[in-house]
Amino acid sequence: MESVQISDSGAAARRARFGSLPERIRQEDMVEEKAATPSDPARYAYNPEASWRSFSCLAVDLGL
Repeated sequence: MESVQISDSGAAARRARFGSLPERIRQEDMVEEKAATPSDPARYAYNPEASWRSFSCLAVDLGL
């Protein structure tokens, strides 16, 4: 019978300390919509002088 009183007083202590759960946050309040940036065609343009940087070479990787 004492364990019931302890759990009741424990529940009362938790309720006094923490109160109730916070209000629910709506989905609309959690999502931020932002316009996408326009695509930059120069970013993906082919540059033959810089194309060597995008390939891997085993000899270079090994320092030969």
